This record gives sequence, C-alpha cells and structure tokens, in this order.
Amino acid sequence: MKQPDYIVVGGGSAGCAITHRLVMAGKQVLLLEDGPEDDTLYIHMPATFVRVIGSKRSVVYESEPQPEAGGRKTYVPQGRTLGGGSSLNAMVYIRGQRQDYEDWEAQGCTGWGWDNVLAAFKRSESHMRLSNEYHGTEGPLKVSDTRHRHPLTLAFIKGAQEAGLNYSDDFNGEKQEGVGFYHTTTFNGRRGSTAATYLAAVKGSPKLTIKTGCYVSRVLFDANKKATGVEIVDKKSGELSQIAVKEEVILSAGALSTPKILMLSGIGPKQHLQEHKIKLLHDAPQMGQNYQDHLEVSVYGRSKEPNSLLGNDQGLKALRNGFEWVFFKSGLLTSNVVESGLFADTSGCGRPDIQFHVIPTLMGDVDREPVEGHGISLNPCFLRPKSRGFAKLRSANPLDSMIFESGALKEQADVDTLVRGVKLARKILRTPSMKAVVDHELLPSRKDEVSDAELEKHVRQFAKTVYHPVGTCRMGSDEQAVVDPTLKVNGVTGVRVCDASVMPTLVSGNTNAPTIMIAERCAEFILGLEACANRPSSQRGVA
Repeated sequence: MKQPDYIVVGGGSAGCAITHRLVMAGKQVLLLEDGPEDDTLYIHMPATFVRVIGSKRSVVYESEPQPEAGGRKTYVPQGRTLGGGSSLNAMVYIRGQRQDYEDWEAQGCTGWGWDNVLAAFKRSESHMRLSNEYHGTEGPLKVSDTRHRHPLTLAFIKGAQEAGLNYSDDFNGEKQEGVGFYHTTTFNGRRGSTAATYLAAVKGSPKLTIKTGCYVSRVLFDANKKATGVEIVDKKSGELSQIAVKEEVILSAGALSTPKILMLSGIGPKQHLQEHKIKLLHDAPQMGQNYQDHLEVSVYGRSKEPNSLLGNDQGLKALRNGFEWVFFKSGLLTSNVVESGLFADTSGCGRPDIQFHVIPTLMGDVDREPVEGHGISLNPCFLRPKSRGFAKLRSANPLDSMIFESGALKEQADVDTLVRGVKLARKILRTPSMKAVVDHELLPSRKDEVSDAELEKHVRQFAKTVYHPVGTCRMGSDEQAVVDPTLKVNGVTGVRVCDASVMPTLVSGNTNAPTIMIAERCAEFILGLEACANRPSSQRGVA
C-alpha cells in the first residue's frame, strides 16, 4: 500500500463523502472503518433497517442514568459499517432551517451561513424529481420519494391537515412548516447510503484503499504537533500498529467517538487527561462537551384493523414482500417506515420547534419492547434542545467505553416543548380521518382531557433519542472551540474533524443530510471549490 495523502477515520455518512471527493481529486486515500462491510440485504432493503440496529454493524452507546428522565439510561445506536448512520437510519432527508445556519455563523462559524451550506447541499444531491433553486440533480447522493405509502400514513397526512396544518410537498424548500411525506435517500427501491452512492463511485480506484475492522486508538504527532499518522489496535490481541500519512488525518468517527480519539491523542481538558496519565498535547477544555441530541416521545393509537407493519416479516407475508422487492423493487420493503411527518411551531416563536416521525406500527426502543398489537405511533420530537451533556474518558484504554452523560430533559424548556408536541399528536389522533382508522388512544391516555402534569410524566418516562448526537467537537472562532471554521483541530496541525460533532448547535431536523453537507464543506477547504464540482470520473483524478 502506498503511503496515503489522507487517512479518513470512520467510513460513515461523512467519511464516505469526503473520501469520494478526495479520490476524485486524485488524492491517495486510506479509509479506515471499525465495522464490517455493508454487505447485508437488511441494509439495502429500506424497510428492514431495524434488524441492523443491535447487530455487529451497529454500536449502541449507553449513557449513565439520567435523573430528569426517570433515572433511565439513554441508548444511542450508531452505524458501525460502511455508510455508518446512512446505512441504518430511516433514510429521512432533511436539511434543517435557514436560521439554523445563520445562527451557526453568528456563533463564530464564519462562512457557514445559509447561502454557503445551500450550495453544498445542492452539490451533494441528485434529486429524482425536483430541480430548482433548492435542489441539485448531479450529485452523488440519491434523493427520492418513497415508492410505498401505508394506509395509516395516508390517514395521518389527512388528519394533520384537519388539525390545521398545511400540506407540504418539500420540507427542504422555501418553508419547512407543514405536514407531508419525507424525501428519502433511496433510489430504485434501495437504500442510498453514502457507501452505496459516494463510496461506490470510487471503490475501484487505485487511489483508494479501504480497511474494515480497523479500530483507531489515537492520532500520532511529531514534536511540532503535526499529525504523522494513526495508531490502530487489534481488538482481539490488543496489539498496536501504526500507519503514516503525508498530508492530513480526517476524523469522521462521530460525536461519541471522535472526541475519544482526540483525548486519547492528548487533545482535551488538561486535568481530565492528567487523571488518566495521558501526555497533554493541547489543552482543549471543551472537548467532549456541548453534547446535544433530539428526543421524541410516542403517542400510540390502536388501529381498528390489523393493518399495521406488525407481522409483515413473518410467514407468507414475508415471502410475498421479499418476492416483490427482489424481482420488482416494489412493495412494503421499499418503504423507509418513517414515510411521513410534520414540522410545527407550537410555541409561537415564528419557526417550527417540533417535528413528527410517524410510524405505522406500535414502536418500542432499544431497551423497551413495543406495545402489543396493531396501531400507529405519532412521535413528536423537539428540534432545538436547551439541554446539554458531555462525554469523557473512562480510562486510557482505547477499548473501554466512554463515560457518557446525555443530559436528557435536564432543561424544563425541552420537557415543555415535548408536552406541546404530545398535545398536537393527541389532537391529530382525534380528527375525522384518524378516527376512521384508529379506535382509541393507547398512550399517554384514553381520556380526552389530560393535565400537563400527566403529560410531563409521560414525557419523562418514555422520551427516547432519535439518534442524532452532535456537538462534542464544537466549531467556532473563539479560543474555546475545538475546531476552527475550516474544521481544523485547534492547537495542532494536520488534523480535521469531519462529522456531526462539529455542529455548535443541533439543526432543526434529521442530521444525516447536514453531516454529508459538512463533508462537502470539508472537501472545499482541502481541495478548493472548483475541485469539488460534479464531473465524470474520466475528467478527474480517479481515471
């Protein structure tokens, strides 16, 4: 193997995207992924992604017990395979709100305002239906409408309109607010992860080497604090090996692994590193701080007919669904499950503060079995949490898990927002279109009138993560920021962070598309804008 120009640590949503751009520019790239290849049908059949969560292709981060969430732990599944989160998420394509990025710029993320990020979003995107000022058609990432729409989903769409929301054809257009069907990262009835799109386009290049099953323990530096490579640990034997790099190490390991690698490398809070006898390279007090995540809580309705997703993975139904997908790329297995949702302003702040993920079955969680029987789950989620958590080292052993405090529901404002979301969900359940298919509400209560105190109890008992961890390597222009606005790690040279950990604040929606956008911006900073244009590979360094 030639010495790489760039080592990318983590082959997830951002890692595959930045790898694509570097290889297309003629750079020699080594992509290191802790997990295995994405070679299972459960990834590529959109509707079966739940079978990947908890498998060897995922890792479930577990927080300490959170007092404000009833003493429960927060379980955060993340991708551990090529494609990362884009290989096991619900494929919802949401960018967030214009104001999210204007706020980033106001917080010191120079050059990250709406116009800058919109250009990167469009460059990444190949939308199957839309071509306008908000959407691109030439990018690697396939975006389309889902081929399957469940009857309970259709009832929700009508019910939300009866509850006063406008129908939206595009949550990523001029206005986010409304109810509608999600655009998804799918194509031809298949999941369009960044591994299946960005990475697949360059996988045969002599400029690219991919190593799966590689656990990176730390970044290596010379006496001038310049990155010289990475250290890899064999998880079976514990043996260490090193790989040198010419230009830069790019960390794309995610918000709960990237800060761990940096702290083990000597970049982090001085006292914390000294506690674990790690040689200090650069004192970064904010490393691992500023953790944020979206939380949602379910409102369940019992369907009148046994027509939810329950049982479709068993017996003759499973055979029929599999046949339709294998031979025609049609039917239930083309569904992303979370086919629809809404964005609503429940506080009168002038922009949506709640998002719904609607699932045509009674859902559970990583640590909780679903409610028995058929039904629908309306899941309001707050968009801009006030609560903050942190992650820090448990020990200097790279194989030990982090100490992770999610901060779930620490701030009362987050609880209040979810209570308003639950009220909206209960209102929608009682509309004519929903009452035609739903017999009654299961949770939080069959009663029409429920006190705010009862709803708050429901929120604190059942709120769960939406798997959108961000913020632990905060970007900014101030001295406390972990990375600067070009994603370079402060205090050292030759290292960038290219994942959701750099977000100073959580965006108003699902994080996969913004994470890919961050990778596009990272490519701009390294290569220049012209080198990132979408062109045939024969005109680029891949040939």
